[in-house]
Amino acid sequence: MEKFDLIVIGGGPGGYEAALEASKVYGMKVALVENRELGGTCLNRGCIPTKTLLHTAELLYDLKQHGETIGLKDFQNTTCDMAALHQRKNDVVGQLVSGIGSLMKAGKVTVYNGLGTILSSDLVKVTLNEGGAMDLETDNILIATGSVPAVPPIPGADSPKVITSDELLDLDHPIDELVIIGGGVIGCEFASVFNALGTKVTIIEALPSIIANLDKEIGRSLSMILKKNRGIDIHTGAMVTAIEDDGNKAVCVYTEKDQECRVPGDLILMSVGRRANTSGLFSDDSSDVVKAIEMDRGKIIVNERYETNAPGIYAIGDVIGGIQLAHVATAEGRCAVAFMNGAPAPVDINTVPSCIYTSPEIASVGLSADEAKEKGIEVVSKKYPMSANGKTVLSLQERGFIKVIADKETGRILGAQMMCARATDMISQFAQAVANGLTLKDMSKVIYPHPTFSEGIGESVR
Repeated sequence: MEKFDLIVIGGGPGGYEAALEASKVYGMKVALVENRELGGTCLNRGCIPTKTLLHTAELLYDLKQHGETIGLKDFQNTTCDMAALHQRKNDVVGQLVSGIGSLMKAGKVTVYNGLGTILSSDLVKVTLNEGGAMDLETDNILIATGSVPAVPPIPGADSPKVITSDELLDLDHPIDELVIIGGGVIGCEFASVFNALGTKVTIIEALPSIIANLDKEIGRSLSMILKKNRGIDIHTGAMVTAIEDDGNKAVCVYTEKDQECRVPGDLILMSVGRRANTSGLFSDDSSDVVKAIEMDRGKIIVNERYETNAPGIYAIGDVIGGIQLAHVATAEGRCAVAFMNGAPAPVDINTVPSCIYTSPEIASVGLSADEAKEKGIEVVSKKYPMSANGKTVLSLQERGFIKVIADKETGRILGAQMMCARATDMISQFAQAVANGLTLKDMSKVIYPHPTFSEGIGESVR
């Protein structure tokens, strides 16, 4: 039986980055167990394929909406070949999956393609995809099995016309109408994609606003843009009660302002969140210690070192709940490996940038003004409208803004919210500022190149 210093179960961003860190930085002998493709949900069924579709969709939208304005003619009849776009998405994913495989080989991480089941704190059974099984001995185990789409028990939700993001990403033909249940990050991103591709999109959200977990102004502004500029039908404060079959269409039945409403769709996307994936992780053969691992509503409970109540077994990423983002899982994985080796955390896990790839893009980090107020912190809020930014004007971007929150007494930057082109790229400047205790004065010393979107950062901190 082969012995390892660490076995990582799950090959997503949290798992494979932790495996590399353990091998390259700490010299650990590492095995990585993954029962699907390397890269996990983010690469295969999430971030990368979604943004690949969005890239094409936004190019098409810009050509049709602004082509003649910028001197390009005869684009009104341009259409999207969904089969070709589907293949493009697969090519991008395949290239990156192959790259991770090469990284594992170069990093001397042994990869097993199969289902990892924890039998004890030092033993993992791998049921190989190609057939057969083997037991692997280890000093440490890191669970990084991620999450899967959640499907609430709505009557009719088992219809083949009701799908999750996993199935929608495999769609290789156009559809006329799409109903999205859930106005969170995933729902709004898919709404942007399919609206730009010419599909009629309706969003049904139970909460009072879309993107309800972010700054209120962002939710209001995005809703206005999606409704007025994009023609997306949005219903907030609406509760779905049933899904019915009506021939070639599925009908979403919901209650809004005490009235029963109905909206048809070729497909209904269930986008109400994700739940921890622990399928196959434990079995009847698992030891009592493993069976006693503490969980909360399906999520694995860990301490500040990412260790479960079973010594030597750690967990990170979506499977432990919290902020379900790929870069968070990566940071947690690096920290867990450091703690295994008696080293301090290599990254600040408290400063987490959040990104939404709508148009315009949305990004935030640190505290909002409302959150600071709840904590009793007196702040100064600075806001710069990107309608005054030259790069925004010349590239015909949607309305947007940059808002910075700083401690009123010290000027230390506590957070930022951005809704503008390239927000997801630029938010890292504010993440660095928050993590390193920079002030408005510190950031205002920087010369920002002209003409760029990042000039807006300079204006917002002056």
